[in-house]
Amino acid sequence: MTTQPITPTRSLPILTWTWKGHDIRYTVMGSGRPLILLHGFGASIGHWRQNIPELADGGYRVFAVDLLGFGSSAKPPIDYTVELWQELLHDFWHELVQTPAIFVGNSIGALLSLMLLADHPEIAAGGVLLNAAGGLNHRPEELNFPLSLVMQGFTKVVSSKRLGPFLFNRIRQKARLRRTLLQVYGDPNAVTDELIDLIYEPSCDPGAQKVFASILTAPPGPSPAELLPNITQPLLVLWGEADPWTPIKGAAMYQTLAERSPQQVKFVSIPNAGHCPHDECPELVNRLMLDWLQELEG
Repeated sequence: MTTQPITPTRSLPILTWTWKGHDIRYTVMGSGRPLILLHGFGASIGHWRQNIPELADGGYRVFAVDLLGFGSSAKPPIDYTVELWQELLHDFWHELVQTPAIFVGNSIGALLSLMLLADHPEIAAGGVLLNAAGGLNHRPEELNFPLSLVMQGFTKVVSSKRLGPFLFNRIRQKARLRRTLLQVYGDPNAVTDELIDLIYEPSCDPGAQKVFASILTAPPGPSPAELLPNITQPLLVLWGEADPWTPIKGAAMYQTLAERSPQQVKFVSIPNAGHCPHDECPELVNRLMLDWLQELEG
């Protein structure tokens, strides 16, 4: 495994780390206790562009990673699972971080953070969860009839060699991406051309369609309810109240934990924010994170 710089993108220093023969892009900024930022489905390092500099200025060594299959990282034709990304992040920590870190994740990135806290407590000092996903995909028992039939049909289309690329090309169109983001962002002003480009550009890479198909047909992975009993580290849970993808009613288990164990879990709901509060209201989220981190230091 090697590390080498590549051309900086959007003012962030983008580096390359080679994992199992695949190029993984990451950035690092600042010094101090390490924070590792993990994006959600379809996103990348750039989704943290409004957080990384401020967190680094706050006295932290901030890493952000393009997971294998996303952003400008490699997109090999393999089976993608949360366990694969967990192994990648475990190895990333051992090679490049080497000090217990705070894992910060949005959506699927939050689920990965929980997995690392539960399964590798020696590398994880705490976690910040932003609108945490319950799984990589829906579990069969979570879907009522006829939605279960609809999803079975969708899975077949996504996996089809003929129809899969056609569907992917429709979904990744900029106008469609904008409409989707306007549904899941609480603040329409946050859905900028820059944000659209951050999601669209990686979808043009060779292999992107097969990654998309693999992820949408992958197992859901462990649920937060399975992981939380094995987590003893402190957690900050932030939740955009206007999120239609991971509605705040799904945060009940975290709210209960915060009431029962306020020394371990802090829960903050964010009014008028959707699925990505770190990008919609970065000033508030950065302040909440830095205040919580300072409490940990104290």
